[in-house]
Amino acid sequence: MHIRHGLIKRGTKETKVAVKLKIDGSGKSMIDTGIPFFDHMLTLFAKHAVVDLTLKCNGDLEVDAHHTVEDCGIALGQAFTQALGDKRGIRRYGAGFHPRNPFTGEAYVPMDECLARCVIDFSGRPHLVWRGLDALAHRKIAKADKAQDMSSAFRFGLAREFFQGFTNEARCNLHLELMYGDEPHHVVEALFKAFAKAVDVACQRDTRIAGKVPSTKGKL
Repeated sequence: MHIRHGLIKRGTKETKVAVKLKIDGSGKSMIDTGIPFFDHMLTLFAKHAVVDLTLKCNGDLEVDAHHTVEDCGIALGQAFTQALGDKRGIRRYGAGFHPRNPFTGEAYVPMDECLARCVIDFSGRPHLVWRGLDALAHRKIAKADKAQDMSSAFRFGLAREFFQGFTNEARCNLHLELMYGDEPHHVVEALFKAFAKAVDVACQRDTRIAGKVPSTKGKL
């Protein structure tokens, strides 16, 4: 069976990112971005998407975390595009979608008081929908919050930049929604876990369409 893997090295004046991805993995990961909370999110993404992921980033953290987070999303999206190739034979999962569209994954994931929803479609058309987080995206962070919890300093707007970068380069429709919840760590973790589970099911092989492009157009 063909091993689906991606290897990306991306360098700019702001960051240097190296990604090694194996889609048909076991959830193993080695992550080092210089941002411990972000490392935690990418580690749990690999675990719950059941991919093997090695990601190293040296970024200009003396400026802020924005470039590092965004460029990791870009590089990871490029790795998925490389690994999926022409996308023949992959499946779709999710209630409420037409069974003849085998290319969409959906996941609801709870995290204590939070519930997050993610739907993904590796359609070749990049589009991010980000709902339910506008009030949290630029919330003022008190000094006490920064000292107490790294997730409070990891603004929700930063998470959006990661997902936007991934969406652009993986060329997918990605819909992320916070149904409810407000604790910073729980919100971001629920989003990353829902993203992971949706990616997992969308990338799984479906033996019923083996060797076929899951599109009436014949190309994605």
